[in-house]
Amino acid sequence: MEYRELGHTGEKVSTIGMGTWKMGVYTHPNQKAAQVYALRRGLELGMNLVDTAEMYASGKSEEVVAEAIRGQRDKIFIATKVSPENLHHDDVISSCEASLRRLRISHIDLYQVHWPNPSIPIRETMGAMEELVRSGKVRYIGVSNFSNEQTDEARAALSKSDVVANQIVYSLGNPSVEASILPYCVREKLTLIAYSPLDQGRFPESRIPKALCTKYGMTPAQVVLNWVTRNERVLAIPKAADLAHLEQNANAVNQRMTEAEYAQIR
Repeated sequence: MEYRELGHTGEKVSTIGMGTWKMGVYTHPNQKAAQVYALRRGLELGMNLVDTAEMYASGKSEEVVAEAIRGQRDKIFIATKVSPENLHHDDVISSCEASLRRLRISHIDLYQVHWPNPSIPIRETMGAMEELVRSGKVRYIGVSNFSNEQTDEARAALSKSDVVANQIVYSLGNPSVEASILPYCVREKLTLIAYSPLDQGRFPESRIPKALCTKYGMTPAQVVLNWVTRNERVLAIPKAADLAHLEQNANAVNQRMTEAEYAQIR
């Protein structure tokens, strides 16, 4: 597994992490057990970045993560998110404390504002986030789905901390971040955490050059993940629920293609 620095923190996290959207949704206990097992298998394969949110399955996603990481907390980098309706000061504090209870941990490694909320002053939200850092409940602050201007505003509202990452959709089918958000992250030494890097399974598999798949012994999905994370400022968090897909994801960046081959894919 390849590891990269998160922002300018010195923390090393896996280039391919595990997303947990829709985890915690199940109709039979066996389905929950399979989700827990998939996450544990990912940890065995070196995927130490686990991303979740209070919004996912109304908090049940965090509960699945809690079971998966039991006894391994010191090996895992846990990221979760506060929902946009909870960005007033007291709501941020309450949301964080509720996430800590569901995750059964004493601190969150990366706490992210899930979406901006123009009706709530970002200064109020960031004040609460920084308070959580001072209290030891949060280590690093992140944002998600923020424009560069919104990220600048969030950073300016912090007195001692800084935003270290922006989690945003980025895939071969949706490369719009390359216009300004990715260059901003590179310039400011922030991490871009790419969600839905495989277009939720809708990526154009038939258009991935078969010669590259053969040359590198990769599946089309692995080639796409390799492409998405070709810039050292990018991490990707494909969904981790399917065991076979998860094992493929873990091996997607064991080797790197050439710049010409990345351009061919693009």
